[in-house]
Amino acid sequence: KTNVLVLGETGTGKELVAKAIHNESKRKGPLISVNCAAIPSELLESELFGHEKGSFTGADKARAGRFEQSSGGTLFLDEIGDMPLSLQSKLLRALENKTIQRVGGDKEIKIDLRLICATHQNIEKYIDEGKFRADLYFRINVFPIIVPSLAERIVDLQVIVEFMLNELKGDGESVPKFDQSAFQELGRYNWPGNIRELRNVVERAAVLFGDQEISGKNVQENLLR
Repeated sequence: KTNVLVLGETGTGKELVAKAIHNESKRKGPLISVNCAAIPSELLESELFGHEKGSFTGADKARAGRFEQSSGGTLFLDEIGDMPLSLQSKLLRALENKTIQRVGGDKEIKIDLRLICATHQNIEKYIDEGKFRADLYFRINVFPIIVPSLAERIVDLQVIVEFMLNELKGDGESVPKFDQSAFQELGRYNWPGNIRELRNVVERAAVLFGDQEISGKNVQENLLR
């Protein structure tokens, strides 16, 4: 049940780390993911904690939030650094008490889950600026995992590309073969978009080249800007 904080640049595959932790755990419940930056702040509380019927306009029936849905499993909060301060205090209280209250409700609901948080933000800097609660940071940062950028692990690039090609092949698509000059060319690029950008390039290669062989020249002229 140890809380995990996954740190790394955008696109490094932090959600994949969360999935791997969940899959290797003995928790039988589901993995539920929430991107805190993608949901408007006024809706995020209801998304996480659920709401009771009539608690706000449009709440025509009660709804369980992500905390309840992940009971027995794992809750992954991506981009935790973008969570509003007002909601951070409610999250801290939920972690300390192991209970939540739905929006508009007064009943304490027990929760049993592993919390994994992720961010590309510098949380310690956010604490200094008053944008993130220090007590919440210490509560979620029990076991930190730093995911390196693709540029820092370029030695793994060929293995990652071949894994992605096998995934595409498993989906029934024709996949190209990268020769060594192609891998050398890919290795010279700095990958600002990390693994996400590499996946786009691999999918682009499959569309443009089908089952052909790809050279360094092809990479330079057709796959990388």
